Amino acid sequence: MTRWTYDDVPDQRGRTAIVTGANTGLGLETARLLVGRGARVVLACRDQGKGEAAVARIRAQFPDAEVRSLRLDLADLGSVADFAAAYRAEHDRLDLLVNNAGVMYPPLRRTRQGFESQFGVNHLGHFALTGRLLPLLLATEGSRVVAVASNAYRTGRIDLDDLNWERRRYGRFAAYAQSKLAVLLFVLELDRRLSGAGAPVRVTAAHPGWTYTGEGQGRDRFVDVVNTIGRYVAMKLDDGVLPTLRAATDPGAESGSYWGPAHRMENSGPPVRAGRSARARDVAVAARLWTESERLTGVPITVDPVGRTDL
Repeated sequence: MTRWTYDDVPDQRGRTAIVTGANTGLGLETARLLVGRGARVVLACRDQGKGEAAVARIRAQFPDAEVRSLRLDLADLGSVADFAAAYRAEHDRLDLLVNNAGVMYPPLRRTRQGFESQFGVNHLGHFALTGRLLPLLLATEGSRVVAVASNAYRTGRIDLDDLNWERRRYGRFAAYAQSKLAVLLFVLELDRRLSGAGAPVRVTAAHPGWTYTGEGQGRDRFVDVVNTIGRYVAMKLDDGVLPTLRAATDPGAESGSYWGPAHRMENSGPPVRAGRSARARDVAVAARLWTESERLTGVPITVDPVGRTDL
């Protein structure tokens, strides 16, 4: 099997991409490498100052890059609506939406609308963002949505009666796993609905295995230990980003496909098709989660047979 590398990323000139959480780590690396292939990229970042700093870093390497930062706080559905409106006011196409941003292992926190933060940001925020940008994706030939998941989803359970941890004792690791399982179920259901309507948008997912980013250092003892070990044994950013890039750009990445590292239980190696647990393929739970996500976000998404959406 030929090893897929950055050299296999097709020319992205003429294509416009949004990458969420693009001011640092995997998001910044995804944006930088897409720019390197000629894409116009919008960095969707919660902290505008950090977003502008990321733009400056990319332009230092690619002086002629078409790259900008636009504020997006996925923990606030009002910010999601504002971002989508601002983007749609300035652009008539969207070729690629990379839902990369995420919250990982915090203590119990709530989003502006009162959702548990990991579920609220990792799933609901991206659900609302995708829904609000779907008309542009449908209007753009060859467009894609890529969701960034995690191997942690394998221990996740979707508790449809308590998605926001209002009745259960909070467990930050369990909450993270639930949020990432929700990401894969969103991909499953979005692909099913788009395919059923004959809409041409591809929906894929990817996970980075164990990639060292250094993020969260000094904020949490567990994260510090993981980062200390990861500095020496985990993949570097330029390798860890490849599953996302393959899901986003490989012409052979079919809608509904999932990509991750090839080796060490999908923790390292070149990007290949990743396995999915039975829970990540549960169409009944995916449909119920979709309905509940529409209710919680207030963003109903309907794709009709000719590929239009009503929001």
